[in-house]
Amino acid sequence: MKPKKPAVALPPPVRRSLHRSLAQDIGARILNGEFAPGTLLPNEAEWCESFGVSRTAVREAIKMLMAKGLILSRPKIGSRVQPRSQWNLLDRDVLAWYCAAANPVHFLVHMQQVREILEPETAALAAANRTPEQLAEIEAAFRQMAEAKSLSAWNAADVRFHQAILLAAGNELLVPLGLVIESALGSMFAYTASQRGDIGRTLPGHRKILLAIRNRKPESARLAVRALLRDTGRIVRLVAAARKGPAARRPIAVP
Repeated sequence: MKPKKPAVALPPPVRRSLHRSLAQDIGARILNGEFAPGTLLPNEAEWCESFGVSRTAVREAIKMLMAKGLILSRPKIGSRVQPRSQWNLLDRDVLAWYCAAANPVHFLVHMQQVREILEPETAALAAANRTPEQLAEIEAAFRQMAEAKSLSAWNAADVRFHQAILLAAGNELLVPLGLVIESALGSMFAYTASQRGDIGRTLPGHRKILLAIRNRKPESARLAVRALLRDTGRIVRLVAAARKGPAARRPIAVP
């Protein structure tokens, strides 16, 4: 009987995980302002010493951050943080770092604006274009919301409901956008639901959206979403008013 071969280590996945972890650390520090736009970052040798990693890991991390628009790296000059206008905030990683680092009020206000621009028309498109299968997914998400017993369960179902509507809109260009902002929506929904006190209070508003989509009434769907967003907008304005000044920098606790 032949002896078993010893287990073989698989370095490539380890390296991928290592450089991603390094990119996440540096990226988060850029987003939270530790490395401001225009700042020249430590060189490869300094990163290697600081993190105890190889030059290969550092180079791969730098490549990732360049692809996300956060830094520009040039031979004999080094890596410099790009202006905020160059940052790809629709990259999943960058958006996650942004959500964690942003002024809470700034994040809520801007996310609310994105929703007001996107969601009414997306719901109208879903009412016009949804398939039976897509309607079933929206209805399943609504049932999860109705049955939710905790904030986390409500929040997950709420995100699923809005994502299902976006997929039902029938516009392929909207799909990547919705998938990217999923985590940002989750953070916002968790916070606004916690502020309302009753996680089921907006269920009737969601039901109106569902019925409009089910009955293929685009204008009704549009108006139902706008009504729901008015409620969220009221909470955002209250939070903004309460957090003026230094208190605005306190992080929002998301369950």
